[in-house]
Amino acid sequence: MAEVACDIYQAVATIENKFKLLNEIRTIADECGTHIILFDADRLAGREHVRAALRHAWRSWNRGDPIANSIEMEALLYAAGTRQCHVASSFGIHPGENRFYIAVCPPASGVRDRLAGLVRFVDEDWETIDPAKRARLADLYDITPEEVAVVGEDRFRDLVIERVALLDVYR
Repeated sequence: MAEVACDIYQAVATIENKFKLLNEIRTIADECGTHIILFDADRLAGREHVRAALRHAWRSWNRGDPIANSIEMEALLYAAGTRQCHVASSFGIHPGENRFYIAVCPPASGVRDRLAGLVRFVDEDWETIDPAKRARLADLYDITPEEVAVVGEDRFRDLVIERVALLDVYR
């Protein structure tokens, strides 16, 4: 089955009640006939990480053997590289200040305008992985200094994205 196209946006928001926001997001998605998935940008290695998680999630969904009962959670499971929903949910939004990627799958007319009432879209460089983020990602994805030494510092992002693909192996 073909890969599902997705629009991916960057947004920020201060969230007081994440369940209220998620219900509003779900309403927009339902009314627009799409899926909207929010990924914590501080726990991801950039836009390619989002694309990889979405690609693998849709593949498992289309094969009929997903881990989760929603495509949204399936994508978060792949983003986190885990089968544990309680771990994967921490890769979504959280109370307080949030920087997140918003995936709209498939793209749907009017979604961005409706989301603009809930979040502030930004066009910043979120691809840089500074030392603090590198340490956080290494911890989250169990990436050892030895692995980094083998592939090189410039391929660190690839090690994170590899964890997405490895979830299929651990199934």
